[in-house]
Formats: sequence, C-alpha cells, structure tokens
Amino acid sequence: MAIHVNGHISHALLVTGLSDADYEVLSTLIERPDTTSTLHAQAAKMGWSRSRLSRHASRMEARGLVDRAPDPDDGRGCLLVLTRRGRDTLRAATPPHLQSVRQHFADLLDADDLRDLERIAAKLGDTPQPPSD
Repeated sequence: MAIHVNGHISHALLVTGLSDADYEVLSTLIERPDTTSTLHAQAAKMGWSRSRLSRHASRMEARGLVDRAPDPDDGRGCLLVLTRRGRDTLRAATPPHLQSVRQHFADLLDADDLRDLERIAAKLGDTPQPPSD
C-alpha cells in the first residue's frame, strides 16, 4: 500500500524537479523558526541519520535549495538554511504534491477508514523508534 501510494506521489513530484526526499527536507525545514535547523535536529525530525541527511543536503545545496552555515552553539555542527530558491521550489511543488495525496489516498477513504488510520497510527506512534545514528 505504502509503495503504491508513494509511487504515485513521487511521480507527481517529478514534474517539479524534486524527489520525495527533497520535498521532505524542504517541507520540514520550512516549519522551523527562521527556516533554519541544526543538522542533528532536522535529521531527528525526519527520522534520518545525520550522515544520510548530510549527504542529501550536499546535493540540495549544489542545486541552491539549502545552504549550510556554521552552528554557533556547536563548532562541529552546521545549520541547514532554506534558501529563497528552496522556498520558491517548495511553493511550486506543494499544489501537485497535495493534489496527488488527495487523488491517490485521502479522497479514496471514507470517515470510517480515516478513523481506523488514526487509531492504527496512534498505535504505531507509540512504538519505540530505533536510534537515528
């Protein structure tokens, strides 16, 4: 089920030039104060390892979607900063992404289905997660 739905959503994002991972980084980064996050906090929020996020952020930085800045609170760490281009790209990608989520997931479910999903998600959300690094 997840592969089927995610496949449709991924396909919808292709026209925007973003991968699923790109969209996830941008959409979670824009929620942060000043659209800036430590690499560690961002990786934790996304459930990724810091090394995975660091490698992916390098590719996004090369495309101008994010910048890295020194972390003033941790000399070994860095901050991820959403760029204007990243914000504009996310803004353009959001409508087709949401349309695909609706078309291939939300609109196919009735109120009972949604309640069941909420119940299942709550159960799964209570499951301890493995460490990210």
